[in-house]
Amino acid sequence: MKQELSYKALDKFRSQLSHNGLKATAQRIAVHEAMMNLGHASADMVYEWLEEYSATKVTVASVYNVLTQLAQLGIYSNRLSANNKMYFDVNTKKHIHMYDCENHVFKDVADDKLYEDLLERIGTRRFRGYTIENVDIQFVVRPTRRRL
Repeated sequence: MKQELSYKALDKFRSQLSHNGLKATAQRIAVHEAMMNLGHASADMVYEWLEEYSATKVTVASVYNVLTQLAQLGIYSNRLSANNKMYFDVNTKKHIHMYDCENHVFKDVADDKLYEDLLERIGTRRFRGYTIENVDIQFVVRPTRRRL
């Protein structure tokens, strides 16, 4: 399913690109539109979405390069999955992820209180010889099977 980017979202993205010295090319805008529709996606997933919904032609290699570049700039975040694929996330706010290890799907856990509680608990811990630089919380889950 395709949702069109709002003018506000498109303007914000163009502003982020401009701020980082990049042009808002048709390929970058198409990749961003795909990511806004998918939320969490690998380059292959974005490419497949573009093939189905976009008139802009972008190679898989270009999709990966655009996604990687946007992640390096902090416009997206990225994470490696258990199947060794890089997944990108449009939500750069600190949050908890749930990773479905059977279907290789990431979902956001929308629970700011839980995140804050976990950070508070972790913040009191000391690890000899180390300083905590970042906290990345991910629950690895498996779909439940209902018995008939």
